[in-house]
Amino acid sequence: MLILALLVNDDEGLCECLISVLEDLTNVRVLEVAHTPADAIRLIAKYDQDWQLLILDLDFRNGSGFSVLKTSQKRLPHQQVFVLTNISSSHIRSRCYELGVSAVFDKTTELDRFFECCKNPYTGPAHLTQQV
Repeated sequence: MLILALLVNDDEGLCECLISVLEDLTNVRVLEVAHTPADAIRLIAKYDQDWQLLILDLDFRNGSGFSVLKTSQKRLPHQQVFVLTNISSSHIRSRCYELGVSAVFDKTTELDRFFECCKNPYTGPAHLTQQV
């Protein structure tokens, strides 16, 4: 089953790398990339019910991914949100889960687990990741 995703990260090089690996290792296909929280909010509205996975960083030069998380709280049950960030302290993780995130991954230490969870974001190990 193809999983349609939105990717939100301000590092263009990392976005290219993530897209390549996601396409090679999983059924995730990135519909579009946003490089700012404001652009991400527009993409969520643009694709409305069509996306199934939102991959979101929290740290941006111009804003915070938490504004995107607040917007994504109104998503449908088939829409999952994975936070992939390098600021994943227990406090940040707790805040993300309070806002309804499906899973939080540290990009420096949990990329393997992130890609594994992307293989099946509905029933895979992502639902066991709420470690705070």
